[in-house]
Amino acid sequence: MLHPFRLALTLAMIACATLAQAFETRATAAWVFDVTTGTVLMDKNADQPLPPASMSKLMTINMLFEALRDGRVTMETTFAVSSRAKAMGGSTMFLQETDRPSVSDLIHGMIINSGNDACVVVAEGLAGTEEAFAQQMTQRAKALGMQNSHFSNASGWPDPQHRMSMRDLGIVATRLVTEFPEYYPIFGETTFNYKDRAPANSSNRNPLLALGVGADGLKTGHTTEAGYGLVGSAQQGDRRVIFVVTGLTSDKERAEEAERIVGWAFRQFTEKTLVKAGTRLAEAEVWMGSADRVGLVSPTDVRLLVPALVQESATAEVIFTGPLQAPLKAGTKVAEMIIHVPDLPDSRVPLVVETDVAVGGFLKRLMTAANDLRARYLDGASAS
Repeated sequence: MLHPFRLALTLAMIACATLAQAFETRATAAWVFDVTTGTVLMDKNADQPLPPASMSKLMTINMLFEALRDGRVTMETTFAVSSRAKAMGGSTMFLQETDRPSVSDLIHGMIINSGNDACVVVAEGLAGTEEAFAQQMTQRAKALGMQNSHFSNASGWPDPQHRMSMRDLGIVATRLVTEFPEYYPIFGETTFNYKDRAPANSSNRNPLLALGVGADGLKTGHTTEAGYGLVGSAQQGDRRVIFVVTGLTSDKERAEEAERIVGWAFRQFTEKTLVKAGTRLAEAEVWMGSADRVGLVSPTDVRLLVPALVQESATAEVIFTGPLQAPLKAGTKVAEMIIHVPDLPDSRVPLVVETDVAVGGFLKRLMTAANDLRARYLDGASAS
């Protein structure tokens, strides 16, 4: 008979039970994510659908990057500029209807100039109309796990139905960093002047790019309804952090808050190896096998991000359903270890069989069956 098993463990590490809550952001909603370890460092109203302003251009950029990857367009492909695109207000790359900007031009115009006109050109070029493109954006967002996003347009132009959560913005930002490394460096560029039309103040608005903190993207946003927001990313050493904030009161406050978050994320957390690959963490009983028990190990090093400073211990539990049925092949996933770190989300690590376990011989199987019958008989007798 199979039974669920939960085995408690203690893992030595450096941790602090208070630092993860020590940062109080002035943003109305925020999400901070360590890409390297997959750890959420901050979640403040992160799943609330909010007006994203120009930060939603990241989804338009993602759609264009996917078209490039799929071969539907190249960087040299040119798009027409409609009267609707030319008439867009707000941030612009100053397109005219006679222009035929390339995909490369439009990417730079969306990222660096935050061009609303460029977004409409991309939407119409890929989907025929901006309305159809917005529907495709919404459908694609759901497929990518962005559960609190709905798009009414390609640019983030104010609309009561145009909404994204901070977590969803973080998801698409992480995707742009990890899935499109060949295009991502454009987010770190500071100037773009299509046909020398842009005034001097049309450079990249990301306030972190010039501060030497490892920032290399992604997108600012501002409307009266949304306030000032930023989707940012920074890399220091082997670690990369992505953060999203919104609802700040000025571009100055946005810049200050972004710099504070980057400093906090890199200085108050450290990456630790809790378990080496192949370390036996637990044992499981084997049914009808050549061995009665088998070790459970992690197939890889387990590295986690933890709050740094105070010596403590992480707790963990190993969960599996047993006894395991022979034959067993080394490396087969049979269990899961859940690691609990104070004030951080639980981490789940697969555990695998340490060694091969063959089916036991006839005598072994006979003895196992006899012992099982005896145990059932005794259980029945005690119950009566």
